[in-house]
Amino acid sequence: MDENLMTICDIASEEDVRFMREALLLAKDASRRGEIPIGCVIVQNGDIIAGSGNTREQLQDATGHAEMEAIREACRVIGFWRLNDCDLYVTLEPCLMCAGAMIQARIRRCCFGAYDPKSGMAGSVANVFALPSNHRVAVTGGVMAEECGDLLRDFFAKRRNKQ
Repeated sequence: MDENLMTICDIASEEDVRFMREALLLAKDASRRGEIPIGCVIVQNGDIIAGSGNTREQLQDATGHAEMEAIREACRVIGFWRLNDCDLYVTLEPCLMCAGAMIQARIRRCCFGAYDPKSGMAGSVANVFALPSNHRVAVTGGVMAEECGDLLRDFFAKRRNKQ
């Protein structure tokens, strides 16, 4: 892991906690809709301009990850595909697709909650953000990790109990 790119969060800033709480609300909403509870908000100049939970099941779309939906919405809101003055907050470490989309959208910073040891691409399995690229995304991991992880663990425990 390239320490210049990744910051592990021991104590989150008030702003990081505030925006991660908003992402958690979207994750809980996704859970109520039968989606894996992952939520994401995109922030520009201290304001949330976009947000979403997962939509894969609802839309039957493999790209319906919270980050992808939020990036699409943010681009529509500002009318431009470059989000270089935007920060993305997501409750789970990004996958390969979402990490790549953040680089392509020129996201300034990705702040995530729980680590994903199976498919996390911001340091857990690999670090896409450390690869040579035309844009560097700063990454902070572990913001409200316990709360974000508990939401996912509870969701999957309930799903297993139903089966």
